[in-house]
Amino acid sequence: MRNGWCIVGRNVRHGRGEIDIIAERNGVFAVCEVKTRRNNEYGFAAEAMTPAKCRTVRRTAFGWARDNGVPNSRLRFDAAFVVGTSIDVVENAY
Repeated sequence: MRNGWCIVGRNVRHGRGEIDIIAERNGVFAVCEVKTRRNNEYGFAAEAMTPAKCRTVRRTAFGWARDNGVPNSRLRFDAAFVVGTSIDVVENAY
């Protein structure tokens, strides 16, 4: 929100999928999947972004966009990785 984004939804469900965060700025809708780890002892947060998870989020986002009149070309797929107190956001991650 500090960067001008407006949170449109959190934990948005559509069909069988869920989107952690949908935010809008200047007509672009960032669909953000958030992966959290306390530490990297049992693996990195980014490892949880499997191809199957990416497909599920994309399918869910396209359904949400269709139902809300948002063109697919306005969607951007981001990922946020939280480890402890560190946050790394990857724009256009998948």
